Amino acid sequence: MMMTATKKAPAKQRGPKLEPHQVVLFPLITEKGTHQSTHEHHNAYSFQVNLWATKPQIKAAVEELFNVRVQAVRTQQRKGKWRRYRFRFGQLPNWKKAIVKLHPEDKIEFF
Repeated sequence: MMMTATKKAPAKQRGPKLEPHQVVLFPLITEKGTHQSTHEHHNAYSFQVNLWATKPQIKAAVEELFNVRVQAVRTQQRKGKWRRYRFRFGQLPNWKKAIVKLHPEDKIEFF
């Protein structure tokens, strides 16, 4: 039996169409993120991104906003923490984190 290559249908876009400034919300400046962003380590930067954003959308947005070349994108869905407000409990909103690895020659200046 011979297998033939079939073309995949383009993926349907879920949710609204997002502009680059709507995809990347803000950078996450943490001690671990600062350590990862150095050229000697990983040259990776962390961002909080829109929950609807996909990896190709995140890659295109970072390349357009910061004028850099992106090699890889990793994402995480983060659950909102439970917090106590006086006598009741509430939950903070869920959010999405993206770790973007850049080309070795590129760098993003946050400070």
